[in-house]
Amino acid sequence: MELRDAMQQISEIRQQMAQTEVFRGYRSLTVASSGMLGLAAAAVHTTRLQPASFQSSSELLDHCLTLWLVVASINVGLVGLELLWRIKSSSDRLTGEKTRLAVEQFAPCLVIGGLLTICIQRGAPEASWMLPGLWSLVFGQGIFASRRMLPNAVIWSAMYYVICGCCWLRWGDHTQGFSALQMAISFGGGQFLSAAILYWNLERHDATKTEPF
Repeated sequence: MELRDAMQQISEIRQQMAQTEVFRGYRSLTVASSGMLGLAAAAVHTTRLQPASFQSSSELLDHCLTLWLVVASINVGLVGLELLWRIKSSSDRLTGEKTRLAVEQFAPCLVIGGLLTICIQRGAPEASWMLPGLWSLVFGQGIFASRRMLPNAVIWSAMYYVICGCCWLRWGDHTQGFSALQMAISFGGGQFLSAAILYWNLERHDATKTEPF
């Protein structure tokens, strides 16, 4: 019984230590790459997904959502692979705990964004013009939820996403449908800003360090 209590206390201490340390698993290069991918997707959206090329607005919406969901899946996959690699290559015993906490804090916004997408696509496709704003808002909320494990300056990135989301919902043109330009501004600009914040506050100070976290 005493051994079990001791192990439980050690686990709680490790979790508290992980919560008080800055998480270094998100890297600027990966985040910037996701921004580049977002801009590329916006270009494809603008040039290839034109209303005149589809028989109905619902068909156009399906193709637009497929494009952006593929992009989102690729980005999540890249981040996940990098986190796994860093866990395997790190000698820090707290790395796994910090990674788990970071994922737990950010993952809900991805789930909520996915549920919003399904609800609008199947129940109210005429409201699809709201998706760029809603996605931007929930993504900003995810960054806010993770801010205690990230550099303080990341709050500017979260605010950028929230401001973009509010602007698209307030002044978006519902007659134009799903906007590639809004996606480019929100997620292209937001990811580049996040990458700059991560590099400036973490990675430029770590040039001489060998630990990946």
